[in-house]
Amino acid sequence: MNPQVTNIVIMLVMMQLAKKLDMEDPVIVNYIRILYCSCQAATFLIYQYTRSKIVKKNDMTTMKYVAPGGLMTGQSETLEVTTVKDYDLKQIDSSIKSIYSGLAMMGFMHFYLHYTNPLFMQSISPVKAALENNEVQIHLFGKAATGDLKRPFKQSSMFGPMGGEAKTDKKSIEEAEKAGMGGVKAE
Repeated sequence: MNPQVTNIVIMLVMMQLAKKLDMEDPVIVNYIRILYCSCQAATFLIYQYTRSKIVKKNDMTTMKYVAPGGLMTGQSETLEVTTVKDYDLKQIDSSIKSIYSGLAMMGFMHFYLHYTNPLFMQSISPVKAALENNEVQIHLFGKAATGDLKRPFKQSSMFGPMGGEAKTDKKSIEEAEKAGMGGVKAE
């Protein structure tokens, strides 16, 4: 099923459940906090377990691709040379950092602004996102790294494609190597 459709369905269900809860009752607020923290912990554990599988697999296959430049930052395309293990670790570490930014945002909204509804609404989404993560799909569920799971992954954005996709064709890589656009393998 399409992840965007399931996100909408989950949000609609959570909104209906939120209407039935008394968000002023301190007991219910504590249960919502426990639910939110439990879901964040589950998400963190999923990512950490995936990270341990990546380290254990230790796939040192070399990857070359031309990373797109950033439209907002003004960066140009760069040649990236890395290993599958390093690429996967970079991706999973980025996902783990997203947990922290979500916690900070929800903490501000809940404890400073005293909103409980967003805490309830965002409790399930991180777990769902973790289970749909490309690295989790490959390393935990054993799916082949082909199609949408082919490295380098397509970068999605709220605003559509920002800067394009990574280029993996031989011609683009050779042009980047000749132009001297990076390509030094990080150790």
